[in-house]
Amino acid sequence: MADTGTPPVIPEEFRQYNSYVEDPLWQRKFSIIWPSVLAFFVLLAIPHLYHSIRTGRAYSTLFGISEDLTGKDYSVVQVSGSQSDSNQKRSPVGVVRTLGKLVEKAGLLFCWTPPGIGLTAGQILLMVGYAITIVLCMVLEAPLMSNSNRPGFIAIAQLPIIFLFATKNSIVSLILGPGNGYEKLNFVHRWSGRAMFLGSVLHGSLWIRNNLQYDLPILGHQKETSGIAAFGLLGVIILSSLKPVRYYFYEVFYYVHMIAFIAFFVTLCYHTIYASPWIFPPLAFYGLDLLLRLFRHRIKDAVLVPVGNQMTLVHVPHSTQGWIAGQHVKLRVFFSGRVFESHPLTILSAPPDISCITSFPQGLSFGIRACGDWSNALNKYALDALSEPVAEECDANETGIATASEPLNEVPIQVMIDGPYGGCSLDLGNYENAFLIAGGSGITFTLGLLDDIVGRCVRKGRQNGERTKKIEFIWCVRSFGSINWFEPALMDIATLAVQSSATDYPVQVHMTVYVTCLCDPDAVPDIPNCDFIVERPSVHSLLMDAASPEQRSSEKEEDAPFSKLHFEDGGGLAVCASGPESLTREASNAVARMQLMGQAGKLGGIGLHTEVFAL
Repeated sequence: MADTGTPPVIPEEFRQYNSYVEDPLWQRKFSIIWPSVLAFFVLLAIPHLYHSIRTGRAYSTLFGISEDLTGKDYSVVQVSGSQSDSNQKRSPVGVVRTLGKLVEKAGLLFCWTPPGIGLTAGQILLMVGYAITIVLCMVLEAPLMSNSNRPGFIAIAQLPIIFLFATKNSIVSLILGPGNGYEKLNFVHRWSGRAMFLGSVLHGSLWIRNNLQYDLPILGHQKETSGIAAFGLLGVIILSSLKPVRYYFYEVFYYVHMIAFIAFFVTLCYHTIYASPWIFPPLAFYGLDLLLRLFRHRIKDAVLVPVGNQMTLVHVPHSTQGWIAGQHVKLRVFFSGRVFESHPLTILSAPPDISCITSFPQGLSFGIRACGDWSNALNKYALDALSEPVAEECDANETGIATASEPLNEVPIQVMIDGPYGGCSLDLGNYENAFLIAGGSGITFTLGLLDDIVGRCVRKGRQNGERTKKIEFIWCVRSFGSINWFEPALMDIATLAVQSSATDYPVQVHMTVYVTCLCDPDAVPDIPNCDFIVERPSVHSLLMDAASPEQRSSEKEEDAPFSKLHFEDGGGLAVCASGPESLTREASNAVARMQLMGQAGKLGGIGLHTEVFAL
């Protein structure tokens, strides 16, 4: 065969763009960038994870709530006596702890939270970088006006991120350690979903423009029709995920999410053959989540204890292991045919071997405020169930039949538990000072932390080298009647803290309850070291007041309306806030402000954890 020479090469300016070759390369580039960023944050979390494993807080709750069948967890709450220091575990020192302090200090600079967004400055910075990366991957070297496949390819590449940060048992949560549950990572899920919608809008709108320009039908062929269907389903998912829908119609949001994403996957595979490889990782993440949730589901006997018509306590006795203070579960209560509703509820006490609370049954305890359809129905069900024996007793007395039964104060019921999840990212035992503030029902989180740290210091004799000496506990409520919700638990903890002053492991606990309406001052419970004040406090002022006694007003100490603890310098300060978004935002901004003012360094570092009680 004759040699025809080198084949001709098409000049660069005349080459036709092959999106099915070039665009998957940009998918891979994007899929290299985001795991690299994730790996960076995993490296930052190594000191926290190491300490959590060392103290037994990490992975101890992986397989859910369990019962102690030996009975060893059932013991009388008492103050530990003298114990040799040689038997105590000391907190790790050296490189790991130093790195942890540096990461914590740097993180405080990004905890400032602007109003109305629900994200901290650090999260905003992360999402801005994420958005820039997506936009660059969509537009660089891409002739979008003539071929808009690139945004579609990048939109599909969001699927692994969406599912990785959506599942309750996310691999990321397991790697980052306690306190980094799905509720803390869910913002990535939301914004990656919006990024996927943006890519779909660009891809679809530009293709429709081209079809209109060249007088081609928009519907008719399978590719175009399935693409429009997939985009419509994605729009339904996005619209049903808006905050007002989640808040007022959560069940609609949930079921639309579950059904629409399955239909979306099917139509997406009909739309393009390039979608299939990107669907398997999300299915794997979701399958792992379902598997772990299967291990964490429990059906338990429980009792309901209504505290007036505004609060219902749920006690699950005998469930004594498998959770740490500050975690929450998805609770399903079987009553009045409402078996399909489950709600996240924080466990308000520490495990029985640590807990100082003797007023509640040993096990899980939850507080459900009657502020919605389900919670009001549960409270009414409990009150009605308690009133029935009273009515029957009255009827029996009228007919002359004597009854020896005592009035009931609890209602037996069955519940399904899914969890636990979440928790506090701070180990309060690493700090000499702790500042716990809650608003309304947010006390269920801080009360559990208070119970845990006092129990570890007093009952356990600081076995893990806990350093906590002073705790300022603040609760903000609207009315005096709310104080009765958890008065017995607060009384138990405060009493044990007072008794600890005569031991080798003293802990100072001061409580302040801020109310807007002190209706009956004479009925205020006599809780040791607890003050009741009628005003709305400023979180920053409270922190500065406790951290900087010299910066207080000129008012003399003996003339002050109440006495507070003053935190010591150099021992570190743990700040935990829970409740409505306004309160947690104020706490975050107060800590960020103290960091900028240099107050955090004087205290020996500040740790921050917030829990927002909202959808």
